[in-house]
Amino acid sequence: MRRLRTTADVQDASDDPMVRWAAQALSSGGAAWAHGDAVAVHAPSLTRRRRLVLSGPAECVASLLAAHGRGVELRPLLERPLALEVASLMPTPWLEDKPFGWMDRSGTLDLPAEATWLRSSEGVEPLLREANPNSWAWPGEKGVRRWAGVHEDGELVATAAEAWSSTDVGFMMGVAVRPSCTNQGLGSRICQFVASSLLTLYGTCALFVENYNAPAIAVYRKLGFAYRDVTTLLPAA
Repeated sequence: MRRLRTTADVQDASDDPMVRWAAQALSSGGAAWAHGDAVAVHAPSLTRRRRLVLSGPAECVASLLAAHGRGVELRPLLERPLALEVASLMPTPWLEDKPFGWMDRSGTLDLPAEATWLRSSEGVEPLLREANPNSWAWPGEKGVRRWAGVHEDGELVATAAEAWSSTDVGFMMGVAVRPSCTNQGLGSRICQFVASSLLTLYGTCALFVENYNAPAIAVYRKLGFAYRDVTTLLPAA
């Protein structure tokens, strides 16, 4: 088991976008380790959670989890099939928490018209409270960098944020469309704008999505994103 001390070390050790995304934590109190072909990144505060992001062969991941996975409110995050296999290998019981989805894509994407990066976040919070009150990204929150929007008749009707991007993985969160303006393609338009911008900057764009949100997943798939079931593990009491 070896320590990975820089983001570049993590990038050399893993081509998994989720691990590479988590590597941003190394500049803010995080740590990373490799064991065989597996990598673990401890991110003390990433999207509101203290995370341990893991990827690689199950036996090596299990060793990393055993060595670094215990802690108050720590949430090991990994692909769901891997998580279930790893849990079966652990000497002490681990339970699956709530599963959800990770989606990512690379390459390029056309930049749509009629969407822009906002000069300020004015109007974003009321729209989120109306259309996406469970959003993980909010104006002024640490790690949330900027907001994009679509306006109609001077009114903000769709928004999405760049939040928690790493050096080579741009991250999109906070997607919302005013309920009175649904079924007009606004969600696809704002997501395409943000994804296109982040792909240009970072080469890869990623996001979290609820695994039951079929309409959102369908929009992201049409934009070229691939879906992966992910989950967090919790130590049994």
